[in-house]
Amino acid sequence: MNLKQQRAAALKAAQDIVAKARAAARDLTTEEAQEIEAKTAEIKRLDEQIAEAAKSAALVAQIGALGADSDGEPATQDGDAPAKSLGEHFAKSVTPAQLSALKSKATPFSVAAPEFKAATDPNLVGAAFGAALTDVDKTIVRTFRRPTISDVLGSGSITGTAITYYVEGAVEGALTSVAEGGQKPQLHFVNPTPVTDNVKKIAGWWDTSDEMIEDVPFMVSEINNRGLYLLALAEENQLLNGDGTGSNVLGILNRSGIQTVTQAAAPDTAQDAIFRASTAVQTATGLSADAILINPADYQALRLAKDANGQYYGGGFFYGEYGVGNVEEKPPLWGLRTIVTAAVPAKTVVVGAFRAVATVYRKGGVRVESTNSDLGKFTKDITTTRIEERLALALRIPSAIVKVTLL
Repeated sequence: MNLKQQRAAALKAAQDIVAKARAAARDLTTEEAQEIEAKTAEIKRLDEQIAEAAKSAALVAQIGALGADSDGEPATQDGDAPAKSLGEHFAKSVTPAQLSALKSKATPFSVAAPEFKAATDPNLVGAAFGAALTDVDKTIVRTFRRPTISDVLGSGSITGTAITYYVEGAVEGALTSVAEGGQKPQLHFVNPTPVTDNVKKIAGWWDTSDEMIEDVPFMVSEINNRGLYLLALAEENQLLNGDGTGSNVLGILNRSGIQTVTQAAAPDTAQDAIFRASTAVQTATGLSADAILINPADYQALRLAKDANGQYYGGGFFYGEYGVGNVEEKPPLWGLRTIVTAAVPAKTVVVGAFRAVATVYRKGGVRVESTNSDLGKFTKDITTTRIEERLALALRIPSAIVKVTLL
């Protein structure tokens, strides 16, 4: 008996009880009322299962409707909405022929998405998701932090394997007042120094059993919520802390020529040192700082700082400063965009004119590839999914970045 037949049977049983009571011109007995309540709960449960089954059927129909052109590429239709995520793009891009090839253990295929920016154990259905015939609540609580450092940097694309840019030298000499007929001073603009940064690759992979793909169909969320997230965290760490050795990016904090400011002893405070760093950017380069990067623990210390009267400098937990205005969720420091991220080491704050002087160059986009013909996984019904990106970081004026060390 399928779900709809079970629902019809439960509804008929409840209706029969009501009809029997009406025929006898009497109220429902306690037992009858309890039986109707039980049948009503059963009908609601079956409705939920029917709705879930309809969603699965719709997904299957959507994948089946993705035809292929004669050149093997996914067919498109006028008016198709663009994919909103890499996972959706992956699902739309894979053709029935590719799915059939993967199912029959054929050659690998890949999907590139230039429009979107565990190690040893495979992902199995297993005990974590119950038996294959058991309904699964696929809600996953996300304990994620949002990578944000790339948001404050400039962005660009690259077609080669390296980017060469110029770091401007200091101007020698200076303009001055000159008497009539006097000798004018000479200026010398030091030739800018060419710097080349190679494109570096950030990548990883995971294994997924065929049963996981077929019985718990959340491959799209697996790509979006896990693969892309972990890739973004690795990218953020490389852009800020990469040491430049081997395949590592030379991150901002390890660039030669960035300025440093150190918090002095009391009465000097962390907020004083941060403001001095902002001034140092403008003094050295003429540019204005546009953002501050700070560790959550250090931001907390500033956010909870109080004056002699016990008032929070940044506003209390009900009202703004001294009971005036609303509470801001994360008020900025000194009016600059403030990025609170664990990618910044504790007791370190980074202040700079990021967007003007630093650019992340991306070669292509994030690439996702899947195959089951890797390392004998054909005989184990395991599919390997790989996710990767290639990027380079250019920092044209290192002195526009200031590393602040807190006590």
